[in-house]
Amino acid sequence: MRAVVCEEPGRLALVERPQPEQREGEVLVRVRRMGICGTDFHIFQGKHPYLEYPRVMGHELSGTVASAPRGSTLTADEPVYIVPYLSCGHCSACRKGLTNCCRNIRVLGVHTDGGMTEYLAVPEANVVAAGGISLDDAAMIEFLAIGAHGVRRGGITEDDRVLVVGAGPIGMAAIIFARARGADVTVMDTRDDRLGFTIEALGAQATVRADEAAEQELDRLTGGDFFDVVIDATGNTAAMQRGFGFIGHGGRYVLVSVVRDTISFSDPEFHKRETTLIGSRNAQPEDFAEVVRQMIAGKVPTRALNTHRGPIADAPALFQQWLRPEAGVIKAIVEI
Repeated sequence: MRAVVCEEPGRLALVERPQPEQREGEVLVRVRRMGICGTDFHIFQGKHPYLEYPRVMGHELSGTVASAPRGSTLTADEPVYIVPYLSCGHCSACRKGLTNCCRNIRVLGVHTDGGMTEYLAVPEANVVAAGGISLDDAAMIEFLAIGAHGVRRGGITEDDRVLVVGAGPIGMAAIIFARARGADVTVMDTRDDRLGFTIEALGAQATVRADEAAEQELDRLTGGDFFDVVIDATGNTAAMQRGFGFIGHGGRYVLVSVVRDTISFSDPEFHKRETTLIGSRNAQPEDFAEVVRQMIAGKVPTRALNTHRGPIADAPALFQQWLRPEAGVIKAIVEI
């Protein structure tokens, strides 16, 4: 079978590999679509802190069932999506149902080879029937689920005024699911094209450019109250620290971003506002299910989000193109 391997930073190769063996309790999936994530770009650029090369990337995956174990509810050729978080099932987090933050988690395409390949053997628990969702849309469920999880962690309701900082794909996912809950959403980013997209396609009510005047503009927009919930999706240490100043009294701060750094904040300000600080990691099965529900309800503009696509054979060259900001990529999909 064909696979694209990141042999070292900056070098992708299309290779032939043996088809994986289907072990007991696994589903053999014929991979059909793979969404390109910021994580994949970081791997390609050599910026990912938890990865060893060579690696087959890819964790935003959809396909069809090639072979299911005896007794499975899945059937041959059935369209499916893959939950890429391989949890151990027995650690303290897993025993609480928090499989998204399993102590021994392995993520497809990061800790183990992923789905930029024709076949993948995955535990049955990680393979879910697409339920009428197209293969293209199913390949976008995972990144959307991360945003949905952050929104759920923040306990967002229709009464909340929300600020999403960072209008990349994960930030856009947070916007979509905050709006689905009826919240008033403002978006902050450095790119005017992304800010415009969040208004036109995602239903954000207001945008603010992340420049030196941002605090004053956010103060004006909220009458000095600032925000009930701030969600950071920047992946930038300085932005994450700055975000503490945008939280209103009694507000919640959800860090969807993760950086290999120490985050600091003013303790007097934190206590004065009685701020709630929340980490949000990966997603849980109910977040994936919520994405599917909202897709079926027409609340997720998947066609607008999927800006680029190409076949697996062209992936090594396309990666170089899609990395450039001027390419305007929101979500690129590799067809396999």
